[in-house]
Parts: sequence; structure tokens; C-alpha cells
Amino acid sequence: MSDVSHGLQNWNSGNLIGLPVGRIASVEFNDNPTPLAIAGVRESHPGLFRLLKACDGLKRARVVFQQYMETAFNLAPQASAVTDSTPHRFRSSYMKLLEGWGFDSNSVQGAVLKGWAESRFGLSPTFHKVALDRYPSAGWLGYLEEKLSSQFHNNCIFQQLDLLYEYCQWAISRFEWPDQKSILLWRGVNRHEEQTATVGQLTRGVCIVKFSNLVSFTTSRERADEFGDWILEARVPVSKIMYFPDLLPGATLAGENEVMALGGYYRVDASYL
Repeated sequence: MSDVSHGLQNWNSGNLIGLPVGRIASVEFNDNPTPLAIAGVRESHPGLFRLLKACDGLKRARVVFQQYMETAFNLAPQASAVTDSTPHRFRSSYMKLLEGWGFDSNSVQGAVLKGWAESRFGLSPTFHKVALDRYPSAGWLGYLEEKLSSQFHNNCIFQQLDLLYEYCQWAISRFEWPDQKSILLWRGVNRHEEQTATVGQLTRGVCIVKFSNLVSFTTSRERADEFGDWILEARVPVSKIMYFPDLLPGATLAGENEVMALGGYYRVDASYL
């Protein structure tokens, strides 16, 4: 194609889920979603899912998951310098990435998360600080540098995120939305928000938008009002969700009833405040 930016709309990489990337990113997938699984994750950690199977509720499952991750990736809180003078190497943690995303999805932590979604599902980001519509560009080079940042890219961080996704999918099917293939979520945006590429014009009623490869929604329409003049209502496949409120102990992303999901093309019902 002669139009580089248009060509990047369909620029995808390989994935670890055994489905064509174009299928995952499509409106048709959202209309008829199927389960997704990252190859080899559950098979590599049978002990975790054996422990989870014995849980009688999400409250207990959260504790089991947290304890397993602390043990498997040595994430337990380290002794303070007051009581232990031995130097400690910073260990990347999935929790630190989620906290960083909560403050700013265009942070270094956000770039690592987008890089994980790109690596595992083949979906390329469309925005990180600036629109990533041309390659090579300063925006793309900045994203590539941050997604591979040594600050957070250690301690098997992608494997941690793999387990978070698979745990999330297990929790959805067992406790949260066991009989649903998709759920209704909302996102507040501004008309010219670069993180949302509109196919055609953004108008009231049903239209199609393309979200970046990892995107935040909320379970509360009222909370969506706080983030933009346009409210986009979308049916999001549960198989695209990597985080939902109450999935983990503590208040991570809880204040905004935030759901993190894979992006791509979505049919939305748009309304203007």
C-alpha cells in the first residue's frame, strides 16, 4: 500500500494463541467470541491451577494466586535497609506494572504491558504518548525503547503477565461471569482522542472504532463520564479481559472499576454528553 499509515492498521505480528491475529482483532470475533489461551502457561504451572481448583470463592483464590506468584517469582516484600544491609536487586512485578498503568497508560510500565499484548496476541499498539501510525518514527522508537526497559524487563515479567491473564480467565469462568461470552463495558473519550482510531466519523449511535492493543474500560457508565465527552458502550469478550475489579488483593485499579482488555476493532454505541 502506498499509504503507510493505512498499512499499519493491519500490521500485526505472530502470537502464542493459535488463532490468526486479524481474527482476534475483528468485530466478528467480538460478535462470536471463543476462549483464548496462551500456549503452555497452564501446563507449565499445574500446581497453581490445582490449588485454585480447591478454592470456594474469589476471595480465597486471590490469596492463593498472590502467594504462588510471591513464591514462584520471589516477589515477597524485601527486608528494609534498617534491618538488612544486604543490597537487593529490583525485581519486576506484575503488580508494579498494573500500578503504573493505573497512573498513566503511557508510562514505561504501560509500554511493557503493551509489549506483552503484542508478543502474546500479535496485536500492535496504535498509541503510546503519540499516535504510532508511521514506522519508523520517533514515536515508535520511543515505544520500542520503553517496552524493553531493563528497569521492568527482568524477573520473567512476561511470564508473570501470562499467569495473570490465565488466572483472570480462570476466575472469570469459575466465579465472575461463568455463563457469559461477553459483557457490557464503557469508555469515556474525547472526540479527537488519538488512542481511539475511528473508522469513519465518530457519530452518535453505532459506529466502529479501533482501540490500541491494550485498553481500559470501566464497569460503571457513571465513571466513564469522568474521562471524556463521548461515552463508548461496547460488548467486550470475556476472553479478551486480562484484569477486572476484585481480581487481586488490595485496591489496584479498583477506584475506577477498571477492566483491562485486548483492543482491536469494536462496534460501539457512542453517545455525547
